[in-house]
Amino acid sequence: MSYKLRKAQDRGTADHGWLHAKFTFSFANYYDPVHCGFHSLVVMNNDIIEPGSGFGKHPHENAEIFTYVISGQLEHKDSMGNGSIIYPGNLQYMSAGEGVYHSEYNPSDNEQVELYQIWMLPNQKGGKPRYEEKQLGNDTIRNGIKVLFSGDGRNDSTSIRQNAIFSFGHIEKRERLEISQDINHPNIWIQIISGSCEIDNFSLHKADGLGIENVKKDLEINSLEDCKFFLFQLPQD
Repeated sequence: MSYKLRKAQDRGTADHGWLHAKFTFSFANYYDPVHCGFHSLVVMNNDIIEPGSGFGKHPHENAEIFTYVISGQLEHKDSMGNGSIIYPGNLQYMSAGEGVYHSEYNPSDNEQVELYQIWMLPNQKGGKPRYEEKQLGNDTIRNGIKVLFSGDGRNDSTSIRQNAIFSFGHIEKRERLEISQDINHPNIWIQIISGSCEIDNFSLHKADGLGIENVKKDLEINSLEDCKFFLFQLPQD
């Protein structure tokens, strides 16, 4: 097993006035040869968008794109005809497939929106674009891990174009969870949304990330305080 720790304060940054971004992995003009994605997980951006600003209409293809709103509101529109406001705790999934145009905009006059923008590479090219939203409120799960997306649609999750498992975890203070070893998905990335926890002697806090490759045992998560996180279980390349 090998570990790759990415502390929040060590991430790359960009400030465009209307957009304040922090990059876990290399992205756009930010390049770090040590942090160029983690297997099929290639983008983990923590963005703050100023009121009345956003990403104008632009194209994507062959990318699995997830957007999680931490605070504020995000207005989504796309060429599939979807349009909605994404509120805090909600997660948007868009599979670009053969091609899609979309925009993401902060409709507020006075409030910033903070979000995570996450990209995975698909394991198949083309296909019709897809769109779905999920609500991840406090009642989604407590002291457990819920599978949201997977390559095979397991546990009532949404099927994606990658042999990966994307889950949401919530663990209350002084509780513990176990991540069972999965020989088909031996590479794990955990991204802390809020709170703090410990995994294999690593202390993780808000916006920290930890990658573990070639996992050969069950892993235990011990909470230091109420903690929410994303868990990505990825196959070998």
